[in-house]
Amino acid sequence: QVQLVESGGGLVQAGGSLRLSCAASGRTFSSYTMGWFRQTPGKEREFVALIRWSDDTYYTDSVKGRFTISRDNAKNTVYLQMNSLKPEDTAVYYCNAGECWGQGTQVTVSS
Repeated sequence: QVQLVESGGGLVQAGGSLRLSCAASGRTFSSYTMGWFRQTPGKEREFVALIRWSDDTYYTDSVKGRFTISRDNAKNTVYLQMNSLKPEDTAVYYCNAGECWGQGTQVTVSS
């Protein structure tokens, strides 16, 4: 089991940037595929980005070119750098590792 704690959410104007962090417990962090998902009220949780142990990355189309996922295995942390934010990026963002989820962090983008 991995425990995940997100941070870095907040309120930002459209066009601004935020960096989310997800700190993970556990000695096998480097072997996990780590992902970010997001959810808005009344909608299903949706995939945003993931990074494999090999550092291969994948993004949903709506964030390509704006978001960057990265990991620091020495710090057991995965990041989501979000640039050129849009109001439609407003959501609770969740960190994921296999069947484990963090508690979520709110991102609000004002127009």
